[in-house]
Amino acid sequence: MAERHDEASTDAQSNREAMPFIMAGVPAANRSLYHSVRFAVGDPAALIVDRDGRRSFIVRDIEMERARSAARADEVYCPADFAPDGGLSGDRETATAQAAAQCCRRLGVMSIRADRTLPLSFHHELQAAGVEVVYDPELGVIERRAKDDQEIAALAKAQSDTEAIVRRVCEIIAEAKPNGGGVLQWSASGTLGDGESGDLTAERLRRYIDVQLLRLGYDNPHGSIVAAGVEGGDCHNRGAGSIRTGEAVIIDVFPRSKETLYHGDCTRTVVNGEPPSRIREMHEAVVEAKAAATAAVAVGASGETIQRATAGVIASHGFPMGLPPSDVPDGFVSMPHGTGHGIGLDVHEPPLLDNGGPPLIAGDAITIEPGLYGPRIGGVRVEDLVVVTTDGALSLSSLPEGLDWA
Repeated sequence: MAERHDEASTDAQSNREAMPFIMAGVPAANRSLYHSVRFAVGDPAALIVDRDGRRSFIVRDIEMERARSAARADEVYCPADFAPDGGLSGDRETATAQAAAQCCRRLGVMSIRADRTLPLSFHHELQAAGVEVVYDPELGVIERRAKDDQEIAALAKAQSDTEAIVRRVCEIIAEAKPNGGGVLQWSASGTLGDGESGDLTAERLRRYIDVQLLRLGYDNPHGSIVAAGVEGGDCHNRGAGSIRTGEAVIIDVFPRSKETLYHGDCTRTVVNGEPPSRIREMHEAVVEAKAAATAAVAVGASGETIQRATAGVIASHGFPMGLPPSDVPDGFVSMPHGTGHGIGLDVHEPPLLDNGGPPLIAGDAITIEPGLYGPRIGGVRVEDLVVVTTDGALSLSSLPEGLDWA
């Protein structure tokens, strides 16, 4: 019975994948639509792929010529080509949704798959036109996960540029001189170039990161993390205030290329002066866990398998997994997050390297970023970017892992 059930499930999946599908939204914001058409535009658009695989792209009229030369489509239309009997709405998104529904009807498509990003406006107009919409949660997900050579090259360039900035920030912290109270100082003539002397702060370093990213052609929509001391004990604390000698500083930079739209993502931890023994212990465990997780990367290995490899090393060093208790005891340190995540057009995308994570496929680009955090101690995280291949993990990272960057 189980075998017949599996065969039936496979047949059902094959039938679903043979169905026409639609993706819609604003390509400049909807990464799945952009990935499918490789055409960035700031107005609503729709891609309809019929049962024969023919790709019809509906876009604003003034974008049609550009789309014909650049978009991955067989035919390019504008909404006016599919105006319903009552005419198109004066609202651009609604008009595009109306046109997409009429396009389906002309193609004889009365049942169509839609992905998780389809706007409700398109769903409404399709249904109003009598077109059945079938939700396919995997539509576009596997396609985005399996990075092609062009995408891997874009990720490699973004990672290289990101790491150059992370390296320099770590060096700035390591080379800074503390004042009598242990607060790191920077002079107006120093590398930060902001014309100000005084304390070296998380805010100044984030401004420096932003400027360097702009010079290299990157957006930084989510900001960067420069979290020193106990602020680093919260894994996503962005950090604030002055940085002191002898405390761990987490530097996490994850920008997006303006040219390719692909992200880099790199984290390193730096200490100015002598690291505390507890930070050294945490760092040793994190680096060893990263190596174990990377070694476990293989086509078919699940995200949960990678997480177990990480958790095994963390446990062997005496640290638990999970969030800290509400009443945090002195000296408590744990790893509260997964080993990593997919990366590409979004900084966080499938697959997830955590409990319940799916099997890896060739072309997955993933971060490996174990970390340990003590709310009263600080944090340590080290992150690299790798691509899953048939031979294991292909690293796109090259930075040292240590705490000393002087």
